[in-house]
Amino acid sequence: MKSGFLIIFAACVLDLFLGDPQVSWHPVRIIGRFIARLEKILNKGRLNRRWGGVILVVLAALASGFTVVIVLKLSLMAGSWLFYAVSVLLVYFSVSIRALSDEAEKIHRSLEEGDLVNARNDLAMIVGRDTGGLDAPEVTRAAVETVAESTMDGIVAPLFYAFLGGPVLLWVYKTVNTLDSMVGYKNARFKEFGWAAARVDGWMNLIPSKITSLLISAAMLFCGRNFWGAAKRACGYIFKGPAVNSQGVEDAMAGGLGVRLGGRSFYQGEPEDKPLLGETSNPLNLSHIRQAATVSYIASALMLAGGLVILRGYC
Repeated sequence: MKSGFLIIFAACVLDLFLGDPQVSWHPVRIIGRFIARLEKILNKGRLNRRWGGVILVVLAALASGFTVVIVLKLSLMAGSWLFYAVSVLLVYFSVSIRALSDEAEKIHRSLEEGDLVNARNDLAMIVGRDTGGLDAPEVTRAAVETVAESTMDGIVAPLFYAFLGGPVLLWVYKTVNTLDSMVGYKNARFKEFGWAAARVDGWMNLIPSKITSLLISAAMLFCGRNFWGAAKRACGYIFKGPAVNSQGVEDAMAGGLGVRLGGRSFYQGEPEDKPLLGETSNPLNLSHIRQAATVSYIASALMLAGGLVILRGYC
């Protein structure tokens, strides 16, 4: 149990120093290329699209899990030091603590300089929504929302599954999450085919979303924001299903910062109206992007601390 925490802690430290490596052999990119090839084969008219999507999820998750098992077993055969090093790297590649903050800062800087075009392009790197027609307030809203959501699926959920089942379960989760980001859309091409990916991702994020909402609330205490506003909204989602995973963490962020989030967004040209979240006590402005990133950092630290306490309780 102690070695498991040290692996996860070392991976997070590595992420804070190095950020997310932009290399073609990044595991997420490899998984993405694998998914893209399978999608072309399985998402065809002569096949039942929903069952094709189920097959895609099963094949991708199994391939990812077995690959990690093989890599770990081979590294252990070479020596325990290599096993621990590979384990650290596998966890490191899965978390995006620094990368999320860096991307948010790029958007903040571009908006501060009045470069809306560059801000839209920076935003497009971290969101699935269409960014080409967004004005500055909409870019700001999208940035704060994606910091909240990515704290869940880019930090807390990977750490949750790393604590729960090590690198193997962690990368099964990352595969499902990547599947959802690639095929989990409600357009003509993916509405049926991406159904399974969206459902499995929703259920795998169910518990991490609740944890993230509570961590965001706790983080508000450390940065002088509205803890009770965040906690009240976070608690409203505790017993709700996976359909509101993202909404719950965004609402907690909105309540803590005292801003209004939600509303209409466009995904691949299709409008999607989301509930209005939070309140309008503080007009949304550039400073809230950095405040959201700070909250994300603190929530990450609290997740690590909570993992240590839980693992020590089982030792």
